[in-house]
Amino acid sequence: MAPAKSDKVDLSGRGLKSISPATWGKTSLRVLNLFRNDLKRLPAEIGNLKELRVLIVANNQLRALPEEIDALRNLQMLDAGHNLLADLPQAFAKLTSIRDYLYLHDNRLRVLNDCVFERFNQLRYLNLGDNPLRGLPASLGALTKLEELRLENIGLKTLPGMLADLTSLDELTLRNNRLTSLPSPFAKLSKLRHLDLRGNRFRRIPEVVRELPKLQKLDLRWNNLGRMPSWLKELQARGCRVLL
Repeated sequence: MAPAKSDKVDLSGRGLKSISPATWGKTSLRVLNLFRNDLKRLPAEIGNLKELRVLIVANNQLRALPEEIDALRNLQMLDAGHNLLADLPQAFAKLTSIRDYLYLHDNRLRVLNDCVFERFNQLRYLNLGDNPLRGLPASLGALTKLEELRLENIGLKTLPGMLADLTSLDELTLRNNRLTSLPSPFAKLSKLRHLDLRGNRFRRIPEVVRELPKLQKLDLRWNNLGRMPSWLKELQARGCRVLL
């Protein structure tokens, strides 16, 4: 059932530097949209919104999320993209009801706690792109319901084998990294349909992709590829669109 209008507050695109305290008193809120303002912080009072399902704080100037965010135990979707976040609070790991979309792209995240996603086992979409990450947290492998993962432009040189545990993946975006190969366990991604490898450092098409039975689109543009493998035509013949 869609939330009533009284359950929604849309304050997007207003250039706000702060939010009226009255907003934090609306404890029945289910949707709060603060997209594209000038917010530098969220107050602890956000923890009052225990019925919140959707929180959009993208395109602000947030440098941190408050620890009190862990009170949002019903939150199903969070968009915190296009901010200045350098870290996630320890309490973030308690937001285990997030299942629809989690946007953390275009921030300043360098290190994520290895356990951060350990209990996010219902999450279906995750975007960590455009962050200066030094690596991926081990708990990423726990996201067994994940259908789309976006890791573009985060400086990856290698991929951890635990990504092969994401056996529900339909789409994987690895554009603009420094990858030269894919690990052989990737053959386990039996539901993968779209694989974006644009703008990496591949010199040949990774052989493991021929073992992906559902692959429909393989994008390898902007790589310095050499001779094409003989099995590429087999991949195309079974309906995979290959972009070189």
